[in-house]
Amino acid sequence: MNTHPLQSHQRLMVPDHRDVTLALKRTTRLGIGAHQDDLEFMALDGILAGYQSETEWFGGIICTDGANSARQGPYAEYSDKEMQKIREREQESAATVGQYSFIAQLAYPSSSAKSADARQPMVQDLASLIKMAQPGIVYAHNPFDKHATHVGVFKATLDAILSLPLEQRPQQLIGCEVWRGLDWLPDELKLIQNLSARGNLAAALNGIFDSQITGGKRYDLAVEGRRMANATFLDAFNTDKVERCAYGVDLSILIKEPAVSLDGFIAQTLQQFQEKIQDTLTAVL
Repeated sequence: MNTHPLQSHQRLMVPDHRDVTLALKRTTRLGIGAHQDDLEFMALDGILAGYQSETEWFGGIICTDGANSARQGPYAEYSDKEMQKIREREQESAATVGQYSFIAQLAYPSSSAKSADARQPMVQDLASLIKMAQPGIVYAHNPFDKHATHVGVFKATLDAILSLPLEQRPQQLIGCEVWRGLDWLPDELKLIQNLSARGNLAAALNGIFDSQITGGKRYDLAVEGRRMANATFLDAFNTDKVERCAYGVDLSILIKEPAVSLDGFIAQTLQQFQEKIQDTLTAVL
């Protein structure tokens, strides 16, 4: 049965043209991003796991419409509606190149992510899709991100998962880097995602988003630079073990332990960071 819970103005595309319900149910890893291109920059670990795999499938959800992106050069005179269409097509191209199981674009305005009341429809849409897909791993924005829309989409993702019964929740929730790196996390809290394989695929995915790159932001170079920097600066005393990596933070406790609040998790993480700094200072003073 080819059904899904999206509204008429929203888009769900299956690159290999399989049944939509099948495409959702076969998804083992799900990325949930705010904007078109966020998944390719933050959830490459899941994309690589699903690429040409017989057992893993990566699916993606983009929550906002991309209308407010910076633009210059050939895109300088494009209207918000024209940019929306371009970014939708770019995202679907990336899903095809990356062999995603599906890509859903919910087309909410960015402003809706920044208000608890306004993002409730987004929460409901995410809950419906997660319930249908029931992925083992969800890649999300992290709560330490500096972009308010990203943090709002993270909160929508968390609320959507928490609205589901325990048996329908993912096994792991990973917070990913975009508008703030996670190199500051104490090493024991870092999830190291080895992205050394298929650098050509990563470059191809990054380069698809011409409206952003030619439009004035060299995200492709910046993301590649961060991945290489992460690999080199991970360990000061040993040679590099990987060529490229991303850092993640394991947020699974937030969906498994009702007693652990988001505020409490953030406070504890920042306290551990402060203690690491103090320990290093104490050791050399």
